[in-house]
Amino acid sequence: MPRTYDTLSAAVNDLQKRGYTDDLTLADTCVICNGKNTSLHPDDFQIDEFHRFEGDTDPADESIVYAISSLKHDVKGVLVNAFGPRANSLTQEMVAKLATH
Repeated sequence: MPRTYDTLSAAVNDLQKRGYTDDLTLADTCVICNGKNTSLHPDDFQIDEFHRFEGDTDPADESIVYAISSLKHDVKGVLVNAFGPRANSLTQEMVAKLATH
């Protein structure tokens, strides 16, 4: 059964407790694992789960939390990103990868 969270911080904290400890950031063409100085291109990682959060009063507060892993690069981490009006500009390949979930 999928987990649900009331807040973004609750989701991040629980994912970290479950081993998603690498700090990930989103670039136009890849996901970057900051602690390991590694770039994960769309074929290098999988999205294990995701959780969307929408602000009660401000559409700019929309965000999504991804639990991402990569066996190839020994990465298991959390990526937090805006969606909606504030979403990053991404390549079509990255959009397709993230949109599969």
